[in-house]
Amino acid sequence: MKHKILYYSTNRNLTNVPGIVPFKERVTFREALLQGQAPDEGLFMPDGIPRIPREDITALNGKSYIETAMLIAGAFLNSEIDPGVLRGIIEDAYSFTVPLQQVTDRKYVMRLDQGPTASFKDFAARMMARLMSHFRDQEKILHVLVATSGDTGSAVGEAFKGVEGIDVNILYPRDEVSERQKKQLDTIGGNVSALSIDGKFDDCQNLVKQAFSDPSLDFLSFTSANSINFGRILPQMIYYFYAYAQLGRAGEEIVISVPSGNFGNALGCEYAKRMGLPVKKLIMPTNENDEFPRFMKEGIYEKLSPSAACISNAMNVGHPSNLARFFELYNGTVDRTGTVHQYPDIDAMRETIFSVSVSDEETRECIKNTYEKYGVVLEPHGAVGWRGLEIYLEQHGDFPLCVSLETAHPAKFSDEVVELLGITPTLPESMRGIDERKGESAELPSDYKVFKEYLQDTLKTGVRST
Repeated sequence: MKHKILYYSTNRNLTNVPGIVPFKERVTFREALLQGQAPDEGLFMPDGIPRIPREDITALNGKSYIETAMLIAGAFLNSEIDPGVLRGIIEDAYSFTVPLQQVTDRKYVMRLDQGPTASFKDFAARMMARLMSHFRDQEKILHVLVATSGDTGSAVGEAFKGVEGIDVNILYPRDEVSERQKKQLDTIGGNVSALSIDGKFDDCQNLVKQAFSDPSLDFLSFTSANSINFGRILPQMIYYFYAYAQLGRAGEEIVISVPSGNFGNALGCEYAKRMGLPVKKLIMPTNENDEFPRFMKEGIYEKLSPSAACISNAMNVGHPSNLARFFELYNGTVDRTGTVHQYPDIDAMRETIFSVSVSDEETRECIKNTYEKYGVVLEPHGAVGWRGLEIYLEQHGDFPLCVSLETAHPAKFSDEVVELLGITPTLPESMRGIDERKGESAELPSDYKVFKEYLQDTLKTGVRST
């Protein structure tokens, strides 16, 4: 009999916190996926982490990405979904390549920028959309609310576009996305609407979280496609196994650098390590929003508000949502407001994680240096990741096998690349024609009352007529 993993809330043990009634129950993956967030504003966590034997990882060498996805996703889902159905979902989701680009020696960039929106968010969004379509109540319209600092929204929008029975509303900070990102978001159309918010990403994220926890909106079937939803985290475990299986040698460890904003991508690596992937160190470089590196150094957590606007705009996060899951994994608790109720085991975190803040100036220098030395073109997020890896190796000595993540295609940040390198990145096939698309966003202030009225006025009731 297959063990069924259930999901609990990170806020389940909170007491005497105004406005929070701890959610003590455990739910299935289906329920966690469709709810998005626990009723007490906590994030869902699996009550067990499956172990993948080293020989099973090694056996993936030379195999397709789809086979890796079947092994890792199946470890969580086989008790709730037929393997044949899961394979169909995975094959439909992953129709693009995952290049491992050698930079120097055995130092690689894993290019997660080959999907339909040229962003790593495609990996999670496409699988998540298909899982939601499979699991949803066929008699109700499911409303996806998602906050984005750049790439999440377009990836989610494209992944859900045309999916029957699901409507999507994407909130983005009006002045902190690139022109190309804005064009992508505003012009998806169909069942996908873009909301331009006069505020920061954290404001967008808080509007979404308030709507989820507002009982007067229960008549609408809300769920999240942000990384607060565990359905986004699960697909982000897979590519770490894929990279190691293709590059690793018998018995060796790997250092992985993950440019970090809302921490969902890094969390995927943390889970991969706990599942058996031999990760020597998880590097979590941030941009100038340095609340996490400061915490790792000083042991005291203070969120940043407002968040700093940096050229790696998808990482402009002053309080990462998935910090709650990191705290939980290390026996701590922090809520969505950034209030710490119990500090985690900081020494254990330091054993696994290295974090550093990379300034915009360092980011630009890294883009130039990496191109001049190795002929590799990085965009700002990938440059934060690569510079974080360099800093770790400078401080701790060289390490044989290292992988840094490139999370968006350089063409999405062509102005920076042209200015720094004097070359124009070639548009990937997925981005051609975007500049000619038509569409507009709805403009809203960062005000929950106005946002709530918008939802009430524009969304369908959530019940499908027969």
